[in-house]
Amino acid sequence: MRIIVAITGASGAIYGIRLLEALREVPGAEVHLVLSNGGKLNIALETSWQVKDVEALAHEVHSDQNLAASIASGSFKTAGMIVAPCSMKTLSGIVSSYADNLVVRAADVILKEQRKLVLMPRETPLHVGHCRLLLQAAEMGALIAPPMPAFYNDPHTIDDLINHNVGRVLDLFDIESGLVKRWKGAREARRESRGRGE
Repeated sequence: MRIIVAITGASGAIYGIRLLEALREVPGAEVHLVLSNGGKLNIALETSWQVKDVEALAHEVHSDQNLAASIASGSFKTAGMIVAPCSMKTLSGIVSSYADNLVVRAADVILKEQRKLVLMPRETPLHVGHCRLLLQAAEMGALIAPPMPAFYNDPHTIDDLINHNVGRVLDLFDIESGLVKRWKGAREARRESRGRGE
């Protein structure tokens, strides 16, 4: 399975990094990575990772300025693409098909080939323009998966919150990551809560 991961300049570079880590554990996965300049900056600002170490998690790394890359063509078959996190600038470029960089061009290819494009927008609060762009992206076929925390899975750490979001995105590609604590119904949730003495 070939999958493209893009990390752009919204806060939350760790989501893209954790996706790369999880995909490294998937047998047969071939991961293509594109980092925007903003994504590289946020890796340095928000994490203890070095860009070269993030790049080492992928099987192939493409320059965001290389519009002749393999992933810029629909003839290069992939299972889809995840933009994690997705900045509003990138979202705007995708919606308008303004493919002046490889992130937007690759996303445009995914949409035109009717493959799976998952966007993890990370912005708050959202103004009307943001909401319109998200609606337009969804109308074009993108799946909108903002990294929102879930609490039914009883998270205890920030890693728990990150892992759950990453696992749910991988679910969209039918990839079992082992990162998601599955909901088993209210009765089981109450039983677990009593077991914790809550």
